[in-house]
Amino acid sequence: MQKPNDNRVMLSEINVTPFVDVMLVLLIIFMVTAPMMMQGLDVNLPQVEAPAIPAEEERLVVSIDGERKVFINEYAVDLESLGPKLAAIYQNRGDRQGVFLRADAAVPYGFVMEVMGRIREAGIDQIGMVTAPVTETGPAEAEAGRSGG
Repeated sequence: MQKPNDNRVMLSEINVTPFVDVMLVLLIIFMVTAPMMMQGLDVNLPQVEAPAIPAEEERLVVSIDGERKVFINEYAVDLESLGPKLAAIYQNRGDRQGVFLRADAAVPYGFVMEVMGRIREAGIDQIGMVTAPVTETGPAEAEAGRSGG
């Protein structure tokens, strides 16, 4: 007595349609949410022609925005506690690399020098100034365009 199903061949195909549907939904979700997760400081950097500083490891970035607020990476600190906080951070770090200093072009030179003094008080001698590359319009024309002139 033979079974009537002996002539059937087993098919082993994978249905990828549900997989593609899920991947497309995830792609759309990540495309929508990724810009919302971007955080940063809006600092109008001065424009100069200078070569890039080679960095083997990521350094701390001290930023000063247009309202004279000081940040270590993206965390706001007051000017009085900048030196002790940097000293505590570098005490726990094995490397003794310096910091990068980003300052808005509208911040007075004296305030930038005061922040640099606080950084040096923390025992950090290597301070790299971060600037933006020169655009076609140049710094003077870009400043005139911002001020509405």
